[in-house]
Amino acid sequence: MLVRRFYDDRLAQASFLIGCQQTGDAIVIDPARDIAPYLEAARNEGVRIAHVSETHIHADFVSGTRELAHATGATVHLSGAGGADWQYRYPASDQVSLLQPDDVITLGRVTLRVLHTPGHTPEHIAFVVTDRARSLEPVAIVSGDFLFVGDVGRPDLLEVAAGVAGTKEASARSLFHSLQQLAALPDHLQVWPGHGAGSACGKALGSLPSSTLGYERLTGWAFQASDEAAFVAAVLEGQPTPPPYFAHMKHVNRDGAELLGNAAPAMLAFADLAAARRDGTLLDIRPIAAYQQQHLRGTISIPLRQSLTKWAGWLIPYDRPLYLIADDAAAAVQAQRALAAIGLDRVAGVFGVDALRDAAVAGETESGRRVTILDAARLQHGGTVIIDVREDDEWSHGHISAAVHHPLGTLMTTMAGFDRATPVAVHCQGGTRSAIAASVLDAMGFGDVTDLSGGWKEWQRKVSPA
Repeated sequence: MLVRRFYDDRLAQASFLIGCQQTGDAIVIDPARDIAPYLEAARNEGVRIAHVSETHIHADFVSGTRELAHATGATVHLSGAGGADWQYRYPASDQVSLLQPDDVITLGRVTLRVLHTPGHTPEHIAFVVTDRARSLEPVAIVSGDFLFVGDVGRPDLLEVAAGVAGTKEASARSLFHSLQQLAALPDHLQVWPGHGAGSACGKALGSLPSSTLGYERLTGWAFQASDEAAFVAAVLEGQPTPPPYFAHMKHVNRDGAELLGNAAPAMLAFADLAAARRDGTLLDIRPIAAYQQQHLRGTISIPLRQSLTKWAGWLIPYDRPLYLIADDAAAAVQAQRALAAIGLDRVAGVFGVDALRDAAVAGETESGRRVTILDAARLQHGGTVIIDVREDDEWSHGHISAAVHHPLGTLMTTMAGFDRATPVAVHCQGGTRSAIAASVLDAMGFGDVTDLSGGWKEWQRKVSPA
């Protein structure tokens, strides 16, 4: 049996290529939208991607199932479980096989048996993998968002993200009963989950790439719950707020994502800037220092780093064209792929260094204002409002006296009613989120914005040490 794991650090998302080395048949489960790594791996390993599947209708990224199937001619296998309320609606032209509990996908000597594991979503399935060349005992379970290392999939997303009211408690009960199905499976079974630490699909995911069922039974909190009621209360408590794009993803993946293709975004000139400002959103993906030194007025800064997709999903609208400001075409292509992973497909063009230089000559650029957080008290005495953009749990563990709390993800909404003439200064834990927040407030029309570098970490260290 051949197994390859692929991991997207930005999304904390795992996918798997599993194949039979004797026959050369392979399946990819939960593929990301960028299918190049799967095609390359199949070529290198000498296997043919004959099947593509996914464990459920994803909320946190755009599935690459359709993209990969169209590129390879593979048969698509989707869950047929879950009832009529939330079913896949792929185009009739796609080669789709609907899977039911205990169905088996055969890849030469390798088999994948379907388990219906509702709870995270009603249609969720997992695959019990057996390498019959070695044993008739199963070797692993591809658990998707049902069972993680140290956690289980959150059961509240249909309600809090997709707006299906009154479903989270019923889903939590379904998840409890899905876990009971695992009692018949052996302790040695490897657990290959769909996410790792950092994903919003659970609240306490471990960072290890895999585990065993026996170890999860021994250490996982979900297996220690005394009864169904205790499990339901525990699994619903303390779940993180999902980004708003999750609701959009559910519908995109239910209906089948549009095929992406490989077209790179066009490089634009300064002459195109006025139309871009009028019709779209400007996103600066350059490093924070470059943005602070000089940037186009009214642009949002989210640097091209691991958190790009997370904050773009919170802050960038889906219904407008998106224009990038980038140091070079390669960075723009990398950002385009990262944004496409969460369905931000409308990248209409890129403004590079030449356009930025011409904008500076025309007086269309400005510099950011950044001072140390140790200046917060001075600014506050001068009438500046200090805004803490950290998450709720960070705020509850300590904050600057008289600061106001507006988490970065919802900043555009919660600050919408503020007087744009009010001087504001923003800080976070270490300095990255506050730089993004300062750009958001600038784009919203606030005329006096200061980024407080160093963040709460520096404040604790210098002003209020423990």
